[in-house]
Amino acid sequence: MISPPPVSRSTDPIGIIGLGLVGSELALRLMAGGRAVIGYDINSDRLAELSQAGGSIAASAAEVLGACERILVSLPSHREVTDVFTRNSASLRRGMTVIDTTTGDPASSETIAATLRAQGVTYLDATISGSSRQVRDGSAVMMVGGDHVGFDACLDIFDLFADATFHTGPSGSGAKMKLVTNLVLGLNRAALAEGLAFAEGLSLDLDLVLKIMRRSPAYSRAMDVKGDKMIRREFSPEARLSQHLKDVRLI
Repeated sequence: MISPPPVSRSTDPIGIIGLGLVGSELALRLMAGGRAVIGYDINSDRLAELSQAGGSIAASAAEVLGACERILVSLPSHREVTDVFTRNSASLRRGMTVIDTTTGDPASSETIAATLRAQGVTYLDATISGSSRQVRDGSAVMMVGGDHVGFDACLDIFDLFADATFHTGPSGSGAKMKLVTNLVLGLNRAALAEGLAFAEGLSLDLDLVLKIMRRSPAYSRAMDVKGDKMIRREFSPEARLSQHLKDVRLI
């Protein structure tokens, strides 16, 4: 069994439920920052990777909740988030903080926040603007909805993987802001892909095309993150297309 966390907030273990592309990078950033991490995922390979990286693995989400006062959640949608807390409501304690990095339905964020608030648990919809690679580099942007006191109390965590963190307002506002940024980001990527395909059809040098566009009013950060990958046809995932399709449907 994992021992209960110490009282000090600066040394307490951080729980992570969901060790996918983003969750696993969050764990690595936290450990690189000297924090102890206790994680759970239904995928045993993800648990093995966390253990090999120096983290502690839990046998269930309930075990993570029982061992930690602050828990990061990184799941595919709020359907899974709701299921985790419904199934493990007995493991919730007054004074806990849930930091939900899931991109999902803002209305669901509001509902989860109200449900947990009734149990004395602070809920932050702490959405991330940035890919798993940007989380790994510590260059993600955090957009956090929820109680301002709870937000301030978690800045030490956000600072380990984000270079900018914003409190966006009440519960649900972080999820709303994530959809806004993903709409613009998705359109930028689509426009870049169309432009490069057009340039290729015109038999232009794609490296030169990208270099020029980066210096022109057409510039967007998508060119820095995805431009070279598009030209080289490098499709190793930093985020899943199915996840973006989910976001488009929510938008």
